[in-house]
Amino acid sequence: MTPNIARALPLLCLLSSALWLSACNREAPAEPAPPAPVAAPAPPPPAAPAPEAPVAAPAADFDPASVPESTAALPPFPFFAIPEGLTSTFDEKDKLVNFDRHYFIAGDKAVAVEGRIFHDRFSLTGGARTYSDLEFRRNYENAIQALGGKKINTTGYTREVIAAAGGRDVLEKVNHAAAAVPDYPHDIYLIRQGGKEWWIDISTGSIPLHGYVVVLEKEGMKQSLGFLDAAAMKQAIDRDGRVALYINFDTDKATLRPDAQPVIDEIGKLLDGDATLKLSIEGHTDNTGAAAHNLQLSTARARSVLGALVGLGIDPARLSSKGFGQDKPIADNGTDEGRAKNRRVELVKR
Repeated sequence: MTPNIARALPLLCLLSSALWLSACNREAPAEPAPPAPVAAPAPPPPAAPAPEAPVAAPAADFDPASVPESTAALPPFPFFAIPEGLTSTFDEKDKLVNFDRHYFIAGDKAVAVEGRIFHDRFSLTGGARTYSDLEFRRNYENAIQALGGKKINTTGYTREVIAAAGGRDVLEKVNHAAAAVPDYPHDIYLIRQGGKEWWIDISTGSIPLHGYVVVLEKEGMKQSLGFLDAAAMKQAIDRDGRVALYINFDTDKATLRPDAQPVIDEIGKLLDGDATLKLSIEGHTDNTGAAAHNLQLSTARARSVLGALVGLGIDPARLSSKGFGQDKPIADNGTDEGRAKNRRVELVKR
């Protein structure tokens, strides 16, 4: 071995050892980390219950006070001249009714209004001038608006409106205008001034085409029938066991009008004059409107009379009250006079 090789041999051994140690100390490559578990998606929150549909409130009844009072100078009742070129088909004596009831559509309901009534009818074809349905009704619309009136109906005489008012027979028995059928258009107006009300119904219908107008001045009936005094009541009760009285109430209500008080006072005198007399107070109506409503109304009116007598100091044990509605007429409901007689309160001896 040469001296140079001998000298290099230890160095080579040292270098080999270092390389071996370096290889031993080198870390093995790290195994890949297992993938993180994927979280299962959270279940969706339970759906909130659907809100209940709101219950529609019943439509409010029409309030005449919602129509502003007119500031126009109103012509004399019934306001309107005959339209140009038209001729009335009614006799003059038949146009005006001193007191009656007519149904008007206010909002979406037919309501009964009482008072002085003017009504007229015209043929819109075949005369000196021909009018279309629209032209006839538009003439009145313009005139009524000039007088400060306002249209108040939102519907016509639909089958639902007719049924709610008691049926076509009820409406046509008292109405003074075109028939209450869905094919006939009606424009209803209201004029208010100085605390008074004028209800107006403009309608057309039938073949050949006709135009109808109704003007009602709302007012209470002027009493033309005198009342029996206590002595006459006693005489009738002693003879017949009953007596019919005509007592004024507010329209379609059981509220006694102020002019009913004299009749109440005479009934009080009758009872004061005979301490043994006991009376059944019985209410009756005509056949206008639904029978169930008339029964309820007559019952409430009889009860109002009883209450008024108790208010005079009459012992309530001597009194009873009952309503019969339209079931016991004493006159023909087909006439104004007959219906007036049927709207009564009877005192019946118990």
